[in-house]
Amino acid sequence: MKYKNIREEELKNKVGADWFKQFDTTEILGNIDFTVFPQQDNLFGRTPLLWAEAKTGNFDVATMFVQLILTIGKARTFDKTMPPAFLGAFDFKKIAFVPYINIQDIFYLNDFNWNVTPSNHETKEFQLIKQRVEATLKRDTYVYDYEKDEKELQAFIKNNVAKATTASKLKIDKNNFIPIYLRWLEIIKPIIGVNWDDLKKANILDSDFYLADLFVDDKDTQTIGDDLSIRENLFVMFQNEGYKIAKENIKQMFDATITLKNKDTYLHFWKRYKRPPLKEFQDYIIERRDLLVPQDIRERKGAFFTPRIWVELSQKYLTDYLGENWQDDYYIWDCAAGTGNLLAGLTNKYNIYASTLDQADVNVMHERIDHGANLLKNNVFQFDFLNDDFSKLPQSLQDIINNEEKRKKLVIYINPPYAEATSSKTVSGTGENKSGVTTNFKINEILKPKIGNASNEIFALFMANIYEKIPGCILGQFSKMKFINGSNFKKFKDYFLADYVSGFIVPGDTFDNVKGKFPIGFTIWNTANKSKINTISTDVFDRKGNYNSTKNFYGELPNNINKWIKLFDEKTQNGISFMGNPSPDFQHDSQLYLSINKGIEHFNFFNFNKNNLIVGSIYFSIRNCIDAIWINDRDQYLFPNDGWQNDIEFQNDCLAYTLFHGQNRITSSEGTNHWIPFTEYEVNAQAKFESNFMTDFIKGKIKQEITTNDLFVIPTQEDTSDSELAKQSHKVNQPLQFSEEATAVFDAGRELWKYYHAQKDVNVNASLYDIREYFQGRNDKGRMNSKSDDATYTQLIAELRNKLAVLADKIKPKVYEYGFLKE
Repeated sequence: MKYKNIREEELKNKVGADWFKQFDTTEILGNIDFTVFPQQDNLFGRTPLLWAEAKTGNFDVATMFVQLILTIGKARTFDKTMPPAFLGAFDFKKIAFVPYINIQDIFYLNDFNWNVTPSNHETKEFQLIKQRVEATLKRDTYVYDYEKDEKELQAFIKNNVAKATTASKLKIDKNNFIPIYLRWLEIIKPIIGVNWDDLKKANILDSDFYLADLFVDDKDTQTIGDDLSIRENLFVMFQNEGYKIAKENIKQMFDATITLKNKDTYLHFWKRYKRPPLKEFQDYIIERRDLLVPQDIRERKGAFFTPRIWVELSQKYLTDYLGENWQDDYYIWDCAAGTGNLLAGLTNKYNIYASTLDQADVNVMHERIDHGANLLKNNVFQFDFLNDDFSKLPQSLQDIINNEEKRKKLVIYINPPYAEATSSKTVSGTGENKSGVTTNFKINEILKPKIGNASNEIFALFMANIYEKIPGCILGQFSKMKFINGSNFKKFKDYFLADYVSGFIVPGDTFDNVKGKFPIGFTIWNTANKSKINTISTDVFDRKGNYNSTKNFYGELPNNINKWIKLFDEKTQNGISFMGNPSPDFQHDSQLYLSINKGIEHFNFFNFNKNNLIVGSIYFSIRNCIDAIWINDRDQYLFPNDGWQNDIEFQNDCLAYTLFHGQNRITSSEGTNHWIPFTEYEVNAQAKFESNFMTDFIKGKIKQEITTNDLFVIPTQEDTSDSELAKQSHKVNQPLQFSEEATAVFDAGRELWKYYHAQKDVNVNASLYDIREYFQGRNDKGRMNSKSDDATYTQLIAELRNKLAVLADKIKPKVYEYGFLKE
């Protein structure tokens, strides 16, 4: 046999060299074993020719193809890159090919679990795919023996794989219409003869031209002269080998046909795809045009999609509050409607209004009405909620808003835009405020004096504008939860006085335009009743819609923890290191670390010294011992009660936790390391340490001048000025006593230090961070690797982390007991 008794990697290399040497077979694409690309990019970039499964034994062809299909389907590889003309499978004896076009439908099976392990041939999913494709494979697969069919295989590769760019047209579906759009932006947009800036001012986007291209009948020809638009309600239509603007109010500005600068390029691009899209996906593509809008525009304009599961749940909450017949008794206005998907499932179209910033979205909703959407065209209109005067609203809606009693029966039901003027990059000093996010809105001038910094958030402007202009209405909205407990919303909460009714939170990343682990909530407010936001309780649902628990959010909170820690920040004292004090909530905990030198971030850096080492360790520990998850992401750390002052075991636990935590980034490369928790004798060091500060401190050899009330005296929470601490002090000269859990951490750490100092040519003053770097190394981007090849080190660091986790569990209850967090 040609390739018998060799390993898989060698098999792939030999197959590439023997049969595909005129191509590039070096590219790695996810978990696909073998890829073939042209040596040179063409006008349209890298177009894959073959994706293949490789096996070292003598395998059944169908079995190999099924594993490849499951690998592709699990990673949705065809969503991320253009699929190839052929799929392949080979082992040591043979190679097989099947045109991708003949099996692509398998990837669109409904209710199929693609998350199974592709190499497990015993799963029901593996058997189901095998049953579905076996007939196709028998009919359409080309199988060649390397030795017996050598000439036929060479001819097939030359006449088919090499010419694969002219293979059958790819069908357009819900999975590939976005990757095709990204290629369209590179190839077709530049040859459209129009001023894009002028179009953008008229709220016409490139995606409108893309949809015009998609929704034509290409008549199965290779010319564009017979291409005919199949939809009349698109914002832009393909017509007479060019484009026509269909937006009535600006039609006269672009009344001529917008031409193509290079029709050959256009033809060459579109001959690769079968237009229009598959019929079963056409409505989906129209409805999800939001996915073709750039992320920054989606954030600012609200051009995004509310998952159907949360739409249905929010309507259930409205029903629970307003009654089973609420749709007959109340009017509904979605003033940030996008393409109107939030209104799906509502039944009384005569009581529903939908407005959106872009006329293109209005056209989409009108088209959906033509296809059965339960809305009235007259009640769906273009309206800029933060800029336009309410006199532009339909008269029937004005009549409701202008009548005090009818306003009480008006439900503003929205998922407004969520863009904000600042970001974590702004805070860390690596970015700038996003210009024009809210300042471009007329209403900002009126509302900013009333709601302060909350005006940086578009959703807050929506809330305030509703409260200002539609008093007494019911507000049901999706939003981030920061308007309740966020530090920038104090003035907003003094202004927005309404009764909280009910609500729920869900993981933010279940919305397809959202990244990050934080909650998005749906909350219902009755603005007819005036009450200040205090404590609200929300139900918690997991990403599958299962009820989990309840979560409290607090509108009125004590001063935050940064005001507390600042009382102990002695800038004039000689320090041993610094600790950044980022914004006091979970989402910023990743910015909290220890280092010898100050960082570049734009927040306070706490100066550790002998007098405040314990207090600084408490701050560090309580902000690290509880994992940040999506539910607590916006929770605020608070100015504590006095309980911690007399809990010596808690204080010492926090010191131990700080010494061995991964965010302790003290490194001797920046200066003298005062954080070595062991003596030279304990770890068999090869030389004397530069500093024994930490072990001397633990043994009580370092005399501290600290404030006292038994141990500490601090100002009350009402007096949180940074001026001074109480002046009474005394000398502390007692060895620290550690709990059983903290002692276990020291024991595990000692073994790690001893192993490190047993190596050759080590840095005797190494910190924990230095030890990790020594064993784990760094990648080519300069980042520390997450793993080490040293098995002993891996075991020792794992043991240290396990003991540290146990200590964290011991500290956690005290975090709530002493008021650093509220349950």
